[in-house]
Amino acid sequence: MKFGYTIVYVSSVPATLAFYKEAFGFETRFLHDSNDYGELETGATVLAFGSHTMGDMNLNGQYQKVNPNAAPLGVELAFVTDDVASAYAKAVAAGAEPINEPADKPWGQVVAYVRDKDGSLIELCSPMGA
Repeated sequence: MKFGYTIVYVSSVPATLAFYKEAFGFETRFLHDSNDYGELETGATVLAFGSHTMGDMNLNGQYQKVNPNAAPLGVELAFVTDDVASAYAKAVAAGAEPINEPADKPWGQVVAYVRDKDGSLIELCSPMGA
């Protein structure tokens, strides 16, 4: 068994792919002609997005949609960068909701938090042991 990918269900897959390019620099790896599924170039593990229509179909409507007006779900996407402050500023300039500005953690990382336009929680962090 290996971890293959994460799928986040969103309002608009094309808009989300565009936001992640502008906010974090990720290129689109794949977008299905239906616009209901897309993937980003994120390295070994794929970050993908599916439409709520796809989520309803796959899960019989039995899942909790992320709501940008409610508290974040207990899941985060973590993006590792050597320059957390610049990544945070770029994400916020692209429309990410600022949650916590970059801060030094006791274990040696610099960590910041934002939410994307659909409300998913994103951690921006320096590499461990850097």
